[in-house]
Amino acid sequence: MDPATPLAVVGNRLCTGLEDLTSDLEALDSRGFWAVLLPFDGAPVCARFSQVRSARPWPGPTWSGPDISGWSSSLDRAGFTRAVGSVRERIAEGGVYQVNLTRRLRNPMAGATPGAARGRGTSDVAALGAALAAGNPAPYAAVVRLPEIGVEVASASPELFLARDGNRVWSSPIKGTASSPDGFLDKDRAENLMIVDLVRNDLGRVCEWGSVSVPALFSLEEHPGLFHLVSTVEGRLRPGTGWAETIRATFPPGSVTGAPKIAALEVIGELEPEPRGPYCGAIGWVDAETRRGELNVAIRTFWMAEGELNFGTGGAITWESDADGEWDETELKAANLLRVASSRT
Repeated sequence: MDPATPLAVVGNRLCTGLEDLTSDLEALDSRGFWAVLLPFDGAPVCARFSQVRSARPWPGPTWSGPDISGWSSSLDRAGFTRAVGSVRERIAEGGVYQVNLTRRLRNPMAGATPGAARGRGTSDVAALGAALAAGNPAPYAAVVRLPEIGVEVASASPELFLARDGNRVWSSPIKGTASSPDGFLDKDRAENLMIVDLVRNDLGRVCEWGSVSVPALFSLEEHPGLFHLVSTVEGRLRPGTGWAETIRATFPPGSVTGAPKIAALEVIGELEPEPRGPYCGAIGWVDAETRRGELNVAIRTFWMAEGELNFGTGGAITWESDADGEWDETELKAANLLRVASSRT
């Protein structure tokens, strides 16, 4: 398929035949099948496609990524350590009790532009999505390619931000990462519980009174190279509540902001030297006809911009956080993804 052709791979569906492109979230309650990208920084992208079918293995040329030695970070280890210390100071002052601190990695695409062929391989983001599906499979993987507005995103997200089936909605925040099932600390469970409370409050803004519950707490999930603690919060939407109201009440995802959310966002804006872009936003699909949909948390996510491949990694900082341990966690989360993205042909 021509790399200049718009497409999306969301919810194990291949979407082609772009019909409509808007930033208006109200459109998600109109008609048709939509691919949705909600950047952490920037306007929503809602793309309606006319052709939706089951996704099949990538038929095109293989991905050819940048050299693995070329990755640089918006925060080096010393800068990250200082930022962790600043978060702990804010916690001691009582303004916040958890902040998700991230850093942006970037790597030049060696002169290639998104979608361009490179020898036997390609720098098409759809090929990157296929490489991630093979080398780092994830339950909420997604690809969105909209060349006319410069959107080239491939996500290998393990985390569900928001799902809907009729009036039922639910979220499954991840908090707690370890290299083995017995590697979790009390801190990990405390982080998870804080975000569960935050998500309960967010859903409570749009759900019927008394309907919000926590059917799963601290479930263990295995993903390539690591393990996570995952909880689930669900509720029943109030009559007449649409996608726009639900997203506005819950976005950005609590697991990638911190708590309280507004205060955590202020700290993030002060300490992170670069905007997150699509990273830590949400990507997924909405079927307006059936009132169903699923949006991931856009972690483990790559995006192309200005001739560079970008990737974000981070983690939750609490009073108990150790800067070295937090840095190592960001490295653990990134390691396998960077290996896959830096494959060359």
